[in-house]
Amino acid sequence: MITVAEAEEIIFSHLQDPGDEFVSFNNSLHRILAEDIYSDRDQPPFDRATMDGIAISYKNFEEGTKRFSITGLQAAGSQPLTITGMNDCIEIMTGAALTATADTIIPYEQIEIEGKFANIISNEIRHGQNIHRQGSDMLKGEIIIRSARKISPQILSILASVGKVSVKVKKNPRIAIISTGDELVPMAEQPAPYQIRTSNSSLIKGCLLSLKIDTDIYHYNDDKETLLSGLSANIETNDILIITGGISMGKLDLVPDVLQELGMKMQFSKVSQKPGKPFLFGTIGQNKIVFAFPGNPVSACVCFYRYFIPWFQKSNGLVVSEQFATLNSTITFKANLTFFALVKLCTDQKGLVIAEPIPGNGSGDFTTLATADAFMELPRERNTFEKGEAFRIWPLIK
Repeated sequence: MITVAEAEEIIFSHLQDPGDEFVSFNNSLHRILAEDIYSDRDQPPFDRATMDGIAISYKNFEEGTKRFSITGLQAAGSQPLTITGMNDCIEIMTGAALTATADTIIPYEQIEIEGKFANIISNEIRHGQNIHRQGSDMLKGEIIIRSARKISPQILSILASVGKVSVKVKKNPRIAIISTGDELVPMAEQPAPYQIRTSNSSLIKGCLLSLKIDTDIYHYNDDKETLLSGLSANIETNDILIITGGISMGKLDLVPDVLQELGMKMQFSKVSQKPGKPFLFGTIGQNKIVFAFPGNPVSACVCFYRYFIPWFQKSNGLVVSEQFATLNSTITFKANLTFFALVKLCTDQKGLVIAEPIPGNGSGDFTTLATADAFMELPRERNTFEKGEAFRIWPLIK
């Protein structure tokens, strides 16, 4: 049995770069950006007004002009107007472009309009005020966004601003989600008194959909020939197998032997943690990966978030961020295992992230997952984790 740190090291030594592909802008949300994004022109691309009011040449005001003749209306998106006379100004709207003949914007709050004239009623006028200068945010050719970022709605707006009709992203791996066990029946069926509906696959599929990865779901009973046939086909057509169930010490836990018969190299099969101690990680050939988690829902969830998600992030060049929270009550755990405690999170008035442990009835109590915000990782070297101490957390996808 290996430690959590050793399991992580082994898993991270088998990263798989999925390669790149181009997708349309409309299909890029939540994909992982695989190219640096450059500004295709200065940002902003022109001097633009940041207030509604009038545009003047400051030197005219400086020389004593307080009453200006309005010679036109400059709207955003229209050809910029030119100021020709010393006593002339342009009525201008926020976002409108300026020519070199106008260098100061005076908002409506500092003027009075009388017909075609604008009278300045404030002495607090500064040269160049209320103008967003061309290139002040970004110059043409500068990197706006670096690669290896999940494309958020905010990044999507930047892609639109530079005309990225086609976006280079990381390819999605082909993933099969597989549940095993005679006790499981499909969601739509009525289970017998000794059976349960399968739910682990839905949890994992839902998490992967948040990463814009669609997957197929399979289920196999505890029969060697069925497993050999099914898993062989899954290996042939997928890059990654995520399996739940069938990997412990029972006589019908056939998955490890079947996978090895199909060519899988076992990297490890048990981790010193709770929940999720029976956890298998293996490789097939040079480019196929197997994550096999326990069948208990909380155990499967812990392993998925603690190992698969970081592996996926690092394989795609993303940073695995470390997040911590402070316990609001003491936890005691006597086994010499790394303990993953389900917690609710909140932020106090000082900005400290607070973790409240959630009581449960073991790794089969999947209802606790609905109220949890994260798993808190508590190190195996200790048995008591005091109120006020901070430990690493693994937030759940919401």
